[in-house]
Amino acid sequence: MYNTIRPLLFQMDPESAHNWTILALQMMQANPLLKKYFTKKMTVHDSRLHSQYFGQTFTNPVGLAAGFDKHANVYPALAALGFGFVEVGTLTPRPQGGNPKPRLFRLVEDEAVINRMGFNNHGIEEAKRTFSQLPRPSIPIGINLGKNKDTPNEQASDDYCQGLATLYLEGDYFVINISSPNTKGLRDLQQVQALQELLSSILTERDRLAKEHAKKQPVLLKIAPDLTTEQITDIVQTAVSLGIDGIIATNTTLSRDGLRSSKQNETGGLSGRPLRERSTELIRQIYRMTEGRIPLIGVGGIFTGKDAYEKICAGANLVQVYTGMIYRGPSIARLINEELLQLLEKDGLTSIQEAIGRCV
Repeated sequence: MYNTIRPLLFQMDPESAHNWTILALQMMQANPLLKKYFTKKMTVHDSRLHSQYFGQTFTNPVGLAAGFDKHANVYPALAALGFGFVEVGTLTPRPQGGNPKPRLFRLVEDEAVINRMGFNNHGIEEAKRTFSQLPRPSIPIGINLGKNKDTPNEQASDDYCQGLATLYLEGDYFVINISSPNTKGLRDLQQVQALQELLSSILTERDRLAKEHAKKQPVLLKIAPDLTTEQITDIVQTAVSLGIDGIIATNTTLSRDGLRSSKQNETGGLSGRPLRERSTELIRQIYRMTEGRIPLIGVGGIFTGKDAYEKICAGANLVQVYTGMIYRGPSIARLINEELLQLLEKDGLTSIQEAIGRCV
């Protein structure tokens, strides 16, 4: 069905197409029968795909990355599409409109997307209200946190701590996003001294909230792909030493190597097929550094079960998609999970966890 609809969607401005998709998902999640139909059709039930991390059970390893459900208002519908987990946001303390339009571009020849959205979202208070109104899915929900664009980096920890405190009981894990290229100066927070100060403040606040609510929520760090081996080593060692619960690798890239599309010169972060190899290599490096001691979520260029399996074998415990769904459609989680099961059988493995790091 999506192969029929996709040409129509691709004739639309990408952001308009996204907004229409969000409206369709809101209609679906408001209709219990329709949501039940999609859940039954899209969900793959197989214990070989199950795993447990962060105190949560993941019925399959395929999640939806942040950036799709920017306002945290369609995650119940997305859960019905067969994902093992869904990450919402990026959410900032105050609402912000993001960067000027146009700010989203398809690179069809490269099966890629460039975005310079700029953390457009309705803010954490609106997200909290939405969380209180929408039904809670049975899958884990992650919350991706960012800072407002006019918050100086010296005060960035205030924004992240505010987001964490406001939404602490709404998510199953939280992601500190300091790796988007679309907020000026944000990636500077990946520098060791700045990162140490930032994460120390955030994790101290998390520990305070854990005592207050008798519930310790996991905090993960999302990193950029445009880093040297030395920078990756410094970031990972700093984060692990401070007690980070997991790492997401990677965000979008500023690289334009090997692109064919005429839109390759648009500014912003590139996602999709061209990012696949680089993100997988970073996962492999981080897995070696940490010796598999902390969970890794692999994201970047995943379109098929083979792509996901490659990242899992490189050390990812879980994976996320986004651009792949634009090109492959809403059934991507089901398709990837079915393909993962075929690959497990081919390699004689009895669970997805047996595949983690086997190609390092």
